[in-house]
Amino acid sequence: MATPARSGPAGVGRNLESPLQSVPGASQEEIRRQNLGAVLRYVHLHGPTSRAELTSRLGLNRSTIGALAAELTASGLVTEEVPTTARRAGRPSLVVSPRSDRVYANALSIDADRLRAARVGLGGRILDLREVVRPGGMSAIDAVGPLADLVRDMERAVAPDTLLVGGAVAVTDTTRDPDGRIRIASVDESLGAALDAEFAPGPGFVTGDLADIAGLAEHIRGVAADVDDLIYLHGDVGISAGIIVAGRLVMGHQGHSGKVGHMVVNPNGLPCGCGSRGCWETEVGEAALLRHAGRDPGDRAAVAEVLAAAADGDPRAREAVEQVADWLGFGVGNLVNVVNPDAVVFGGSLRDVFIAGADVVRRRLDTMPLPVSREHLRLQPAALDENAVLIGAAELAFDKLLADPLNVGVAGQVGCPESA
Repeated sequence: MATPARSGPAGVGRNLESPLQSVPGASQEEIRRQNLGAVLRYVHLHGPTSRAELTSRLGLNRSTIGALAAELTASGLVTEEVPTTARRAGRPSLVVSPRSDRVYANALSIDADRLRAARVGLGGRILDLREVVRPGGMSAIDAVGPLADLVRDMERAVAPDTLLVGGAVAVTDTTRDPDGRIRIASVDESLGAALDAEFAPGPGFVTGDLADIAGLAEHIRGVAADVDDLIYLHGDVGISAGIIVAGRLVMGHQGHSGKVGHMVVNPNGLPCGCGSRGCWETEVGEAALLRHAGRDPGDRAAVAEVLAAAADGDPRAREAVEQVADWLGFGVGNLVNVVNPDAVVFGGSLRDVFIAGADVVRRRLDTMPLPVSREHLRLQPAALDENAVLIGAAELAFDKLLADPLNVGVAGQVGCPESA
């Protein structure tokens, strides 16, 4: 849901920038910059990698890889070390590793009921994490101040020679007024501008939808890292989706795609806060699970209790899980017929619902989708769990660096390599 004025999740993916060797019209400088980006992106995604493996994987010769790795080392973005494990006779191939301890991004998350901030190092490692409660009714803009406080608190422990490459914020797009009505947040330039103003001068923030960014993280580093067509389903106050086709997020007009929770599945069902009736989230959301279990539908903390009771064999809790899981499979079946993904990943509160009712979900999917759409389909719980959104946000912030490492100087200033 990125705004037109800033880079967003649609342009970020798991696939590497292809190295250039001889492309008509490309200058030597362009080739060098893209090859630097290819090497840095590879070690960012795969971790410590020998020069020999980089040579093999990227299709460049040994001398080119050596020169690129040396330049990235001199820029403070990677390290090169002799491997510590025993190897065969001969000169060992140096291992290139991302400087996770030095190069980092600020990843922020405006969840339904909390605000989180993390420092994420190059290579995807969370270095520090803070969170506070998000009061009911707090807008995304109102969350800027508390998020800035979390970031400044983290920065007190940051060494002076570290390199901040940028920041990104993920926003849950659905909130509820006290009377239960749904509001769809519009993540526009105002949020990024407010964060930029808080931290000026600095590299700036990009913005995106929480489900999109969490889905991106699962695609890049999680359970769906080997597929390019997937649906990531996220449950919290509502149900939303990050839909990735051919390795790119489906954004829709002004970034408002993925509102699958408001797909009508039961025209005679309950009224939804959006004004419609029988929306999917009225049948599979947290409130539906609590209602079937005889609990207060507004008590989000009780969701874990119901799932634990179902696992312990409580009949009513188990029946509640099965009812929700059946509707979950019903909706997924429709989405599978439309998108034809290779995988559906369940995140947020839907992760636990799927794990508890996977057999029921699969029974629905054994019959509903067309055979051509279901025979190859994988259903999987999210691997990165609640940290997916922070890891995904960091990927947005790292994207500019990975595309052109020369835009970052060794002195830690973006766009000023001559300052080194």
